[in-house]
Amino acid sequence: MNYERPEENSEPGRATVVVDGDAVRDQEARSAPKVSRPADKEKSTRKKVSEVKVKMQARLPALEDDPDVGVQRDQIVIRDGKPDLAFTGTLLASAAPASAPQGTWREYRVYETSGGKHVFSKVTRSVFMDDQDGHEAEIFDPSPSSVPSQVLRSARDLIHTRPLNWKDAAADFFGYDPLAKALYRKLSGQFEEHIS
Repeated sequence: MNYERPEENSEPGRATVVVDGDAVRDQEARSAPKVSRPADKEKSTRKKVSEVKVKMQARLPALEDDPDVGVQRDQIVIRDGKPDLAFTGTLLASAAPASAPQGTWREYRVYETSGGKHVFSKVTRSVFMDDQDGHEAEIFDPSPSSVPSQVLRSARDLIHTRPLNWKDAAADFFGYDPLAKALYRKLSGQFEEHIS
């Protein structure tokens, strides 16, 4: 440890104390506000990271299930606030960004079930331990059996010139951000708008 002696003072009853390398007289030390050091502030605001998720981030844009693209198998798609989806089907395509410099990223996936339905999945990941991953998913059924979905489908058919297909539903779910466009390129060129 490095000890420093208080400076000798010519005034009786007053002492000088060294605080963070600066000499402070006893009266000033009592009245001065405590200043946090940058190192202390950095330690208190630094979040803990998950080693597993750091490894996931390091291999972006590759995802752990990339080898399963085109392979039919039992799938489970997690959803927040709703039941998870379990089905037999094929992962048609997945997309993730090339990097995640802020420690968060999204993963998009499209599945086709053995029954001809499509499942769209968005996962929002974070390397930080205190941040929970977010999971959203929707199902597109080309021939819905429930009355409300048939009414909605009929209303859409009346408004639009063509019926809703799974690619329209995917565009409604994912939008057209750069990651969604990368996903659409992996699926096919039919997501492009052709003009003449």
